[in-house]
Amino acid sequence: MSCLIKNVMKKSTLITCFLMTFVSPCLAEMQRLEDKPSYALSVYGGRMTDNEIGDFAVGFLDLDFEDSYLVALALARRFATYDELASFEVEGQIVKHFDQQDHWEFNALLIARWEAFFWDRYLDTSLAAGIGPSYATDVPEIEVQRSGESERLQVYMLVELEVVLPSHPNIAAIIRIHHRSNAFGIVADDGVSNALAFGLKFRF
Repeated sequence: MSCLIKNVMKKSTLITCFLMTFVSPCLAEMQRLEDKPSYALSVYGGRMTDNEIGDFAVGFLDLDFEDSYLVALALARRFATYDELASFEVEGQIVKHFDQQDHWEFNALLIARWEAFFWDRYLDTSLAAGIGPSYATDVPEIEVQRSGESERLQVYMLVELEVVLPSHPNIAAIIRIHHRSNAFGIVADDGVSNALAFGLKFRF
């Protein structure tokens, strides 16, 4: 037991030293989170896939894409920060699907964003995850095709990688995983869909 405690303390010390050495100097040189614009307007387009959300971790090159697309407009507002390491946002989305399915989708979500990476002084990067309700004006055909049935009201989730353009600090390139599901049967019996999306974010 004493050896285990010593190993844990040693690893904790190494992690703390790493953060102090690499993350802290970068944070000192970066604009403070509370001084950055609070609002963000995202515009992105994506393509539906026939994959589970876990497949995205394996790699984008192995995804099985459907002939169905979406375009989205999202407005977010940052309402809190944590020690220059993380921020928290609310976001509303309007999404239009077309080709294989043709309906509108409306999403509202809470987002937690990790802001601190040791390379931020060279390329400001953040990683976010969000969750909230999602309403589709029609039962999405992709979800029926994949699961046998679905519902208009589902749970929405996103994972986003954001990279700020160095020459334009208030403009970012984003990659998003756009996910709807029944939340393990909590809101519906079946229905799940995933899309890979790319776009731009404008902070103001």
